[in-house]
Amino acid sequence: MTTPIDIRTSPSESLTLYDLQRMVKGTLESRFSQPLWISAEISELKVNRSGHCYLNLVEKGSTDGAPRAEARAVIWRSAYSTIAAMFERATGSPLTNGIRVLVRVVVTYHEIYGFSLQIVDLDASYTLGEVERRRRETIANLQADGVWDMNREITPPRPMMRLAVVSSATAAGYRDFVQELQRSPYRFTITLFESLMQGDMAEDSVVRALTAVAAREEEFDCVVIIRGGGSTSDLALFDSYRIASYVAQFPLVVLTGIGHDKDVSITDMVAHTSCKTPTAVATLLVEIADAELSIVENYARDISSLVESRLNDETLRIYTLGNDIERMASTIINEEYNRLNLVKSSMQGRLQLILASELQRLSSAERSLKSYSIDNILRLGFAVVRSGDNALRSVEDAEVGQMVDVELSDGVMAAEIKRITKR
Repeated sequence: MTTPIDIRTSPSESLTLYDLQRMVKGTLESRFSQPLWISAEISELKVNRSGHCYLNLVEKGSTDGAPRAEARAVIWRSAYSTIAAMFERATGSPLTNGIRVLVRVVVTYHEIYGFSLQIVDLDASYTLGEVERRRRETIANLQADGVWDMNREITPPRPMMRLAVVSSATAAGYRDFVQELQRSPYRFTITLFESLMQGDMAEDSVVRALTAVAAREEEFDCVVIIRGGGSTSDLALFDSYRIASYVAQFPLVVLTGIGHDKDVSITDMVAHTSCKTPTAVATLLVEIADAELSIVENYARDISSLVESRLNDETLRIYTLGNDIERMASTIINEEYNRLNLVKSSMQGRLQLILASELQRLSSAERSLKSYSIDNILRLGFAVVRSGDNALRSVEDAEVGQMVDVELSDGVMAAEIKRITKR
C-alpha cells in the first residue's frame, strides 16, 4: 500500500508552484527509481535537428480505439542512433508512427514540461510478434467473413489484355511493368488509376482507386496492383484488413506485384495471383497471352489439317463419282443408241410401207386425173367453146353474133352464135 504524503498547507503557509512541481518530481522519481518495460503504440514520432527523437505513446481502448492513456517520450541523441539502427536491422523497417513497441523507460518529471518517459532500450522482437499477431488476426477475420477465397475462385478471362493498374504514376515499378509489356508483341491496354503507395493516406488512396475501377468493371479484364520495393513498414500497408477485404471481394481478377521478395502480404494472399515484382506480373501476362496464341495456332493447324483431309476425301469422292457418272453415261448412251437404231429400223420399215402405199395412191390419183383430162373428155364427144383464149362456161358469157371456136377431139371449128337459149 502506498503511504500518503502528509503535507500541511494554509493560506499563510502555502507552497509555490515550483515547490509543488519539485515535490511531484521527487516523489515520482523516488517511486520509479528503476527503468520499467512498458508496451505502447507510437502515435507520433519526430527527430529534431539536434538528433533527439520525440515520441507520443498511446494505449488505445479495446472497443472504440480511442486513447485511454497517453504520454510524451524521448530518446536522447546519444541512444537514438543505436536503438533505431538495432530496430531497423531486426524488423526491416524504421521506427515510425502506428507500430506497437516494447520499450524500457525511465519515468521523469520536469517542473515546466511535466510528466514524460525517457526511452533507454527497445525490444524489437516484441514488435515483430505484434505485427505477426495483427496479421494472423486479420487473416482470421477475413476467413470468418467468408471472403478469403473469393477472388481466387473467379475464372480469369483468356487472355487478359485490358488492364486496370493501381499504382503511383512515378513509381519505378510501374515504369518497369509498362516497359515489359511494350516489349511483347501484344497490344495491351493499360489504364492507370493513380494511388499513393506509402504514408498515412495510402490506405484511403488505394481503396479509392479500387472503387474507381469497380465503377468501370466492364471495361477491364483484370486489376493489377503494383508497388516497387520498399521497407517492411511501407509494405505493411498491404496487410491492412480494409484493403485485403476489398481485394478479396473484388469482382475482377486481381494480380499483385508489390515488390518484396522476403514476405508475402495479406493482400497477396487473397488476390487471385501474386508475383514478386511488377515486372514479374507483366511477364506472367505476356506468358498467358503466349499460351492463348499457342492454343489458337494449334486450333488453326488442326482446322487446316481437317480441311485438307476433308478436301482430299471430297476430291477422291468427286473423282469416284466422275468415273461412276462416266460409266453410267456410257451405258445409258449405248442403250439409247441401240434403242435409236431399233427405232430407226422400225421407222425405215414403216416409212417404206407408207411410201409404197402413198405411191400407189398417187398412181391411182394420177390415173383418175388423167381420166379427167380435156383430151379424154373431148374423145367422149364433148366440145370446148372458146372466145379468144377464154373458154365459155355459161350462156351469160356469150351473145348472139359472137364468133367462137368450137374445139373437138380432132380439130377446131369457127362458128357464129345465131341464137342463145337459157335453161
